[in-house]
Amino acid sequence: MAVATWNVHRTVGADGTASPRRIEAAIASDIAPRRPQLLALQEADSDDAPHDALLDMRAIARATGLRHVHGPADMRWGAASGGYLGNILFVAPDLAVTRARIIDLPGHCPRAAVMVEVLWDATPLRIVACHLSLSQPLRAVQLRLIGQVVARGSTMQTVLLGDLNEWRPWGGLALSRRMSGMELRGRAVATFPARRPLLPLDRVLSHRGTVRDVAALDGSSLRDASDHRPLFARVTVAGGAAA
Repeated sequence: MAVATWNVHRTVGADGTASPRRIEAAIASDIAPRRPQLLALQEADSDDAPHDALLDMRAIARATGLRHVHGPADMRWGAASGGYLGNILFVAPDLAVTRARIIDLPGHCPRAAVMVEVLWDATPLRIVACHLSLSQPLRAVQLRLIGQVVARGSTMQTVLLGDLNEWRPWGGLALSRRMSGMELRGRAVATFPARRPLLPLDRVLSHRGTVRDVAALDGSSLRDASDHRPLFARVTVAGGAAA
């Protein structure tokens, strides 16, 4: 399964100006041709309440062939939001969504995770897309909460992706099994800052299954559009015939 995640920095690019159309064009030209089946975006709604959408969801859907999971009112912060606190998740049309919910995360500023369960061929798969805190103690608490929600659900492979704000390649306390209860695996690749990446803030990780072909996408349109580079990877779905 091809997946991608990108912190679009509220559409503010390298020139300091906000341009939603520039983000949408970069998705169409640099991400869509890789045909991802999952696309997670962070900082894709306005930072202040009521957290209105910054991007044209229909334009992204047309470019990628994906559909976002935020149609129901309880999957969006408000009526004019694209997602929930800037987190937006797109999935391939052939992935049947069997459950979708928002996990509110504690912290000094609003944070949340988008969790959906889908069927990949006939194999159940859980996806958690999120943007975690800059503070390591808060990241640990947030991953602990996500891990508890996962543990109370059905047993299945879980893919965690997004801007996890963990700069250490080995993952630190927050990404440890001791904290989350999950054996999260996936190579750390630097994605920030976009011009010359030094820190692996964005991750694609999997509890069960494997993550391979992890790469920070590059291109002038991507470097100009946000302060992060998109991260692309392929996830092997354990037990899935389509894998």
